[in-house]
Amino acid sequence: MGTTLIKNAVIVNEGARFESDILIQDDIIAKIGSNLSSSGAKILDVSGNFVLPGIIDDQVHFREPGLTHKGDIASESRAAIAGGITSYMEQPNTNPQTTTIEKLEQKFELASKKSYANYSFLFGGTNDNLEEIKKLDKYACSGVKLFLGSSTGNMLVDNEEVLERIFRNTEMVISAHCEDEKTIRENTQKYKAIYGDDIPVEFHPLIRSEQACYLSSSRAIALAEKTGARLHVFHISTGKETHLFRNDIPLEQKKITAEVCIHHLWFSDKDYTEKGMLIKWNPAIKTSKDRNQLWQALLDDRIDVVATDHAPHTLEEKKNNYMKAPSGGPLVQHALTAMLEKSLEGKITVEKVIEKMCHNPAKLFQIEKRGYIKEGYFADLAIVDLNSPWKVDKNNILYKCSWSPFDGNKFRTKVTHTFVNGHLAYDNGKFSSFRNAKRLTFDR
Repeated sequence: MGTTLIKNAVIVNEGARFESDILIQDDIIAKIGSNLSSSGAKILDVSGNFVLPGIIDDQVHFREPGLTHKGDIASESRAAIAGGITSYMEQPNTNPQTTTIEKLEQKFELASKKSYANYSFLFGGTNDNLEEIKKLDKYACSGVKLFLGSSTGNMLVDNEEVLERIFRNTEMVISAHCEDEKTIRENTQKYKAIYGDDIPVEFHPLIRSEQACYLSSSRAIALAEKTGARLHVFHISTGKETHLFRNDIPLEQKKITAEVCIHHLWFSDKDYTEKGMLIKWNPAIKTSKDRNQLWQALLDDRIDVVATDHAPHTLEEKKNNYMKAPSGGPLVQHALTAMLEKSLEGKITVEKVIEKMCHNPAKLFQIEKRGYIKEGYFADLAIVDLNSPWKVDKNNILYKCSWSPFDGNKFRTKVTHTFVNGHLAYDNGKFSSFRNAKRLTFDR
């Protein structure tokens, strides 16, 4: 790959921003300093633009294998690097599901040939695969995923005895989708009795309610405290849940952590009127009061990570009635620009965005040599022009499903370049044909 010298960067890293040059040799950041030079290096003058660590997204659904009409590893990782995401952790609810070590390794093999971004995969827990979980090598994947609410196939873990055994039998991070299935079923039947299958989507946050989320999250946390398990609660959506988490100790010492997703920070229940099924997610987008409390918990460090829960479906699927329209939407291309827009609005600093989207995922999952701009680390970098307005529309949406919940939104920042392991993978709308993605490794 050779040598690249990035000149005149404004680096944002570890709570600070400073002007510097970055020398990349092969896949590593070799030197950070002023007035650097290197004979024969490719020069990239970024003239005061921000250079950020590549974003690490700890929750995506890239739909391969088995659901590739919605998206696939190549299409969605390509969209990810256009959005400055250089590493991702993909979820197990594909077809077949990633619930055996054999299926896990098959996914890694697929990604090694197709992915534009660095990759790892979570291993899915079920009511009957504890023995497979026990065999997992903690260096082999990012962690274990448990669905404690509705999910596809047999991935709903609703056997309390099995759940406790899983918590006691892995030292890896257990990432959990927390919604109480009994509450959801009761609420669904209530609204079905009135509307049939065509329930107005505005009732989605009342069906997948605050109570459903809080019951499940609090039970999972109680079980983690009882067993000493390392628990990470995915996509917190209610203000009430934020009070379950601590901010009085450093992240490295936390045994129980939380994530919030872009859509829960951006939208509220008032947006269902305009966006309809396009913003139908599980857990549901709740009230503006919930959204404000999520922001507060993010800023005061009760919530540790910002992710996407990128989960594409076709527009045709989304146009179904409430009971048939799937939950989820595509977000990886627009996640960083959405958070930087909130920074320009004064909601959050750029330094805090980088802490929550780069540093903390690396710390939480103990990812080796990523998530920071440091000498000796892999050269995963996103270069952002903070004064480059653009509008999201069908001509620049890169997801295989060809739509975005941000369609029509104007953003003031743009990702101009993305380096993956020292290779310029994305350059002002153009993708390199050479892919230099690697399987994530862990320092555990």
